[in-house]
Amino acid sequence: MTQATVTSAPKQRLLTLETTLILIGIIGLVLAPFYFYPVFLMKVLCFALFACAFNLLLGYTGILSFGHAAFFGGAAYFTAHAVKEWGLPTELGILVGVLGATILGLIIGFFAIRRQGIYSTMITLALAQMFAFFCLQASFTHGEDGIQGVPRGYLLGFIDLNQPLNMYFFVLAVFLIGMFIIWRIINSPFGMILKSVRENEPRAISLGYSVARYKLAAFVMSAALTGLAGGLKAIVFQFATLTDVSWQMSGEVVLMTLLGGIGTLVGPIFGAGLVAALENYLATSEFPVTVITGIIFMVCVLVFRRGIIGELYASRLGKRLESKPDN
Repeated sequence: MTQATVTSAPKQRLLTLETTLILIGIIGLVLAPFYFYPVFLMKVLCFALFACAFNLLLGYTGILSFGHAAFFGGAAYFTAHAVKEWGLPTELGILVGVLGATILGLIIGFFAIRRQGIYSTMITLALAQMFAFFCLQASFTHGEDGIQGVPRGYLLGFIDLNQPLNMYFFVLAVFLIGMFIIWRIINSPFGMILKSVRENEPRAISLGYSVARYKLAAFVMSAALTGLAGGLKAIVFQFATLTDVSWQMSGEVVLMTLLGGIGTLVGPIFGAGLVAALENYLATSEFPVTVITGIIFMVCVLVFRRGIIGELYASRLGKRLESKPDN
């Protein structure tokens, strides 16, 4: 067995485990609306895409952003306004939201990447809060009332998205497209450079890479995919409010990613599903949702240092799911 084979074996096994989880997940998502409430499932898919887009920046580039709610909520506002006020078709309205989030990502990322660590993180938070204040004051957002009664419309002019199953499978299709884009990015030469920046930025600079450009590109891509999730959310729930751009939303996506596993493709999806399920099923109980979520977060930080899915990869069960590499 050559050295190259030995080096590639862990990557092959990890890819096999992720492929197994992804296939099981896709089959489960196709069957899920026949057994569970479709609107709840659509909420999970929107936040899962949000968390995966955030993980593209944190898990694969090493940049912690506390301002991703600006892209998520901003796209929700742009999409809601475009569909309700301008009368655009649903798919074009979502593209308007993605474009708006991309521009916001370019602006915020331009300033954030000029600092590192906590300073970069606080810049994202400060600029996101400035955007939240803008959303509170702007006329098109309707202030604290938000944009309500957003029509779902017809996909491609003939598919009625007011039908729950039609809307669900549209959201599922967009989610899978977004996930494929993320998978393609992280498994491309561009993604390899992002990982090298995360692991050792000075070494990447010494190799001749323009690190600032790669970090800004990752920031913009993450913002655009986050905008896709935000636009979908506005269509699913038919409203956009200040909650979508609040700092609590930015903290929630950080929590989802940490619970599932930073730097894993499947982890943020699991984390988003867990948090959304807690919020949904504990909302009518006497237990405060934030306290329960905080306890689970502390347990995961203390026991599952890699996140739940990250620990699964390193566990005996994960190794059993891995296929043996060829000699």
